[in-house]
Parts: sequence; C-alpha cells; structure tokens
Amino acid sequence: MRLIMRPAARDWSCPPAPDEVRAFHAALPGYAPTPLTELPLLAAELGVARVFVKDESCRLGLPAFKALGASWAIHRILATADGPLTLVTATDGNHGRAVARTARLLGQRAHVLVPKGVRQGAVDAIAGEGARVTRVDGPYDEAVRRAAAVADEPGSVLVQDTALPGYEDIPAWIVAGYSTLFAEIDSQLAAAGAESPDLVAVPVGVGSLAQAAVTHYRSRPAPGPVLLSVEPEAAACVLASLTQGRPVSVTTGDTIMAGLNCGTPSGLAWPFLRDGLDAAVAVTDADSARAVRDLAVLGVFSGPCGAASLAGIRVAAGQGLTLDPASVVVLLSTEGPVEN
Repeated sequence: MRLIMRPAARDWSCPPAPDEVRAFHAALPGYAPTPLTELPLLAAELGVARVFVKDESCRLGLPAFKALGASWAIHRILATADGPLTLVTATDGNHGRAVARTARLLGQRAHVLVPKGVRQGAVDAIAGEGARVTRVDGPYDEAVRRAAAVADEPGSVLVQDTALPGYEDIPAWIVAGYSTLFAEIDSQLAAAGAESPDLVAVPVGVGSLAQAAVTHYRSRPAPGPVLLSVEPEAAACVLASLTQGRPVSVTTGDTIMAGLNCGTPSGLAWPFLRDGLDAAVAVTDADSARAVRDLAVLGVFSGPCGAASLAGIRVAAGQGLTLDPASVVVLLSTEGPVEN
C-alpha cells in the first residue's frame, strides 16, 4: 500500500504552538523568512488554482529548515544550564549540522552520531561546524539509541527530535521551533492574496515536522487543510503505523531521501499524526528524483527530501486523492540540493 486516506482528521483539534517562538527566531542574527514561491505550471499540471513551494534551502545560513527547531530547543536548554554542555544528537544530516552550528555559535560542544548511509559530504559539513562526529554501523534508530547512551555522560544533554520514554520536553521544544515556518507561510499567502491552504504536503522522517504542521493547522477552526505526509518507500514508518493503527518500526533500506530514512515514528509525534493527518503516501527514489529535476526547471532547487512533497502529491493524486480545481496547495521543500 502506497497511500492511506483518513478524512476524519479534518475535524480533530489540538492546542497551538507557543506564541513566543517566532519572536525568538526573528531576533536571531541573519533571520529572514524563507521564500514561498508560486509555480503556476505545477498548478496547471495538478489541476488546482495555485501551488506554492516553501523553499527551505537557506534557513539561518544552513541548507535546511532544521535550524528552527535546534535553535529554539538549545535556547530552552541553556536557560537552565549551570555550565558548558556537550550537545549530543543522532542525525541523517540536517538536524545534526543545525545542532552543531548552534552549539558553535553559543560556545558549547557538540557530539553528533550519524548512521550508515549518510554521505561523506554531510558528515564533513557537520565536522566543519566543530562537532565531534561518530559513525554508527547501523540504521538511524540505532544511532538514536547510541546517542541517548552517550548523552548520559556528565555534562552532556541529548538534543533529539525523536521522543523516547521519559524524554519528551526537548523533542517538544524542537517541534515548537518549527512553528515559525508555518507562521511565515500564513503571512506569505496573505501577501499573495491567497486564502489558507487547502492541502499541505510534508516530507516525513520521524514525524516532527508533520507534528508541527498538525499543531499549526488543527489548532484553528475546522475544517483545516488536507495534511499529506510523504515518506520514502524504503522507510515508510508513519504509513505503516497509520495502516496498523499503532506505532510500529520498519526495517529501512537505502534511499536517496537520506534525511527521511527513519524506521520508527517519534512517540511524541504519533498522537498528532494518528489523529491529525488526512493522508499518508510513500514514494520511490525515482519519484523523488523526477521531482528534483522538475522543480529545478521551475527555479526551485531542492534535494530529494524536499522534493518528496511534490512526488507525494503526484503519487497520491494518481491513487485517489481528489484535488479540487479551486484548491491552494503548499509543498514544503525542506532542504536544498547540497544536503544528503
């Protein structure tokens, strides 16, 4: 199964993200909203009124959206720290570099564990931020377990977007950090004369960004937009979990969508994904590669993870997801082409 649809999610609701997050980001050096680019040719292809791509290829000087979550979470961590810390995390690339960059800027140490399959360029970029990098001979889930063990050392703290039993505050801060992205979309759509989106496509690894999307749109009066999660077929843990009605782990394989190559949904994200996602779809590497090329022709330069949102809506539309001709669609392009 490559697609599951869940129409009851449109009526689910939850509390909003904290108001102070966007003001925090706006005060950071180098902050600017990332572009929301309209692509009329894609709208014509999909048979909808308007298509916008949220381009996260340059966010606070890094080529992905992850700096939003890392910066807010580390800000919250350091607010109660008694001294210097080693910030420990596991990563498929972008999150680890964001933690390492934030640690360097704030005079802290970083130790980043990377699973098998992360390309050398991504590892070098993390090391270039001054972090200690440890390769783990195993998948992402194993790197998360190893990072949690390393973070038990004195003076260390785990900065992970994957919630674990007894470990939920910091993942929740990371998710809250992502709320700035959606607040920007609101302002940018209004400036473009568009109503609220009718469909938002979100690339998914462990589900933290999708949790932020659900929190943003399901904290408003129903019905909100259709929320579509997109995963690699090689690591479709959210699709499998929604199909079975409970969080499950899947054995991951190789994929060019390395930043989405996660085998277990975050425990913190799961209730939001279970109740707030309208649809979930899995895409192939070929689907993603085609989307990368097509976006580049239209002037949006995305990596395979970011382009997964376009790949996902194409696959979903071909398998039964109805797109209204009057719809406004937002695709999240979560990274630039240089990552993963």
